[in-house]
Amino acid sequence: MALLCCLAIFCLALPQSSHSAVIMSMRNHHNTHHHSSGPMIHTNQTTCAMFAGTWVQDDSYPMYQSSECPLIIDPEFNCQMYGRPDSEYLKYRWRPLNCELPRFNGVEFLLKMKGKTVMFVGDSLGRNQWESLVCLIYSAAPQTQTQMVKGDPLSTFSFLDYGVTLQYYRAPYLVDNDMMEGKRVLRLEDIYENSQAWRSADVLSFNTGHWWSHTGGLQGWDYMESGGKYYKDMDRLAALEKGMRTWANWVDKYIDTTRTRVFFLSISPTHYNPNEWNGGATPTTTKNCYGETSPMTVSGVVYPGTTYPDQMRVMDSVIREMRNPPFLLDITMLSELRKDGHPSIYSGDLSPGQRANPARSADCSHWCLPGLPDTWNQLFYTTLLF
Repeated sequence: MALLCCLAIFCLALPQSSHSAVIMSMRNHHNTHHHSSGPMIHTNQTTCAMFAGTWVQDDSYPMYQSSECPLIIDPEFNCQMYGRPDSEYLKYRWRPLNCELPRFNGVEFLLKMKGKTVMFVGDSLGRNQWESLVCLIYSAAPQTQTQMVKGDPLSTFSFLDYGVTLQYYRAPYLVDNDMMEGKRVLRLEDIYENSQAWRSADVLSFNTGHWWSHTGGLQGWDYMESGGKYYKDMDRLAALEKGMRTWANWVDKYIDTTRTRVFFLSISPTHYNPNEWNGGATPTTTKNCYGETSPMTVSGVVYPGTTYPDQMRVMDSVIREMRNPPFLLDITMLSELRKDGHPSIYSGDLSPGQRANPARSADCSHWCLPGLPDTWNQLFYTTLLF
């Protein structure tokens, strides 16, 4: 079985061995890696480095087809429906260094999580993961009664026969962002309004990141408020740290970890710069992920720009100081290899004119479904239930 991956520790390239290589996570959670003669599953990450490993081809993937949950997948993620011509990107499985992850079992998830509520909180990458989880479970139990309500900020999918509820709460900054005199005000030290919806969940998975660096028309606020003062702008990493500390203080104060599991999804990388994977050679397709059909196979990874590593350093610093830190789903580097997994121009959110101009319009931020978020959920499932 061919291995397609990249050898990288942090952002340093190491020599490649034959046709296989290994990728390490950005942050070293593991002091040592013990190799075993047989597969193991350990979710405490002491003997199983879940986030360090290889992408291997596996013809038993994907775990579902987009046609099995057409009303669930948003048009912007439904690449097959919107004309993506290739399908090899669907046939990769994440294999950790010294263990095998259990294959996702939707019925087992329903049985073990009976009567529970799982909520994803964050930006559209959180929605990407929420829709993936719904599809993974629904495709395994298509006869069960379900109910779906999509709204803003809260969307809910319920498996009524099991009492299992999967929710997505849109909060790109986690902290509150409200209107004042017609202006959007990002409250860096206030999370009360958003957090009222989170308290009753049995499992919470948070993410944030991309929106903190947006400028111009993509910027989601007009003013930032901190300490009673209003700012047209401030250092974005300083703002992120303030917001993250507000969130962390809320988790430490209000979440009872004996009844609620808390996760945090690390930064999901983008692929707008081909220099990250072509070794500086002139791109043969366009200026982004358009036309990419396989994972990175170069001998090293250059992490995208400086924004996301800096953001992860801030997040790591805040999380490490928490009394009750969340479990970090460290998907950044394993996702960085998947330049082939984005919607590109095969998104229902694009007009025909936009699709004709991939250099300008390709979506290299979100992920196709089925696709990479299914692996995020396989790691989530393993950590949650094993």
